[in-house]
Amino acid sequence: MRRLLLCLPLIVCALAALPALAQEGPLDTVPPQGITPDQIIPRFAQKETEFAKARDQYTYRQDVKVETVDGDTVDGQYHEVFDVMFNDQGHRMENVVFAPQSTLTKIYMSEEDMQDIRHMLPFVLTTDDLPEYNILYVGQQQEDELHCYVFDIAPKKIEGKKRYFQGRVWVDDHDLQIVKTYGKTVPDLCNNRPCTEVKHRSDNENLFPKFTTWRQQIDGQYWFPVYTKADDELHFKLEDVHIREIVKYEDYKRYGTNVKILYQGKEIPKGEKPPDQQNPQQPQNQQQPNQNPNPQK
Repeated sequence: MRRLLLCLPLIVCALAALPALAQEGPLDTVPPQGITPDQIIPRFAQKETEFAKARDQYTYRQDVKVETVDGDTVDGQYHEVFDVMFNDQGHRMENVVFAPQSTLTKIYMSEEDMQDIRHMLPFVLTTDDLPEYNILYVGQQQEDELHCYVFDIAPKKIEGKKRYFQGRVWVDDHDLQIVKTYGKTVPDLCNNRPCTEVKHRSDNENLFPKFTTWRQQIDGQYWFPVYTKADDELHFKLEDVHIREIVKYEDYKRYGTNVKILYQGKEIPKGEKPPDQQNPQQPQNQQQPNQNPNPQK
């Protein structure tokens, strides 16, 4: 987010308790048993790589709401709802379904904010990303019924205009997938440069707050981001701005044709033929061709 008239940032977050979301136990710094942190890291990165490819095959709705708050009063709001879907040629696209005029007056959404909403809030750490980050094992922690390994993550260096994540991730010890993320996107920008490279802060600031993203298991296999919450105060040169943000990821559906085979009004299970196409007197010594009982469509 950039400050309006000057420049402000977009996203913020605190570990505010959320109803129906995971209850967090105490952090235990004991080493994992039967496996080392150095063995866990590449294994969960591989699972994250598989998940990233799988998520690209899903459609879903993303609901983004950003508010500036003065005391108990909301004094500005940005709201956008868009569907991530596929066109007739099978190419991934976004379709905006709700986008009223923004009433934000203290800040405006920057290009980096929009990029972070789509790619960094639902943070995924793949095998290809590992060389770019320092990853430190900090312990084990319970998240509801999930027992998790906890790692702190920070970029080794900032290159060009690339966005990075800095914070903490919780990795389920059963599925070895990230189930929760807490941190922020970096770098903060001053005059379109990392603020750490600028001696004196200018009015052209683009700041990024902390956020928490929770995941939920979809289709019994991968853990998908479902909810991001941010509630923070951004300290701009001219004033502090209190920001609240909620991002919901809803209605995940695997992309593909939904074809049903009917016989006399009844659906035929996948991989089976209607009765009149089956050969009831197939010789026992004649080998049946291999069939996949769950063909992918």
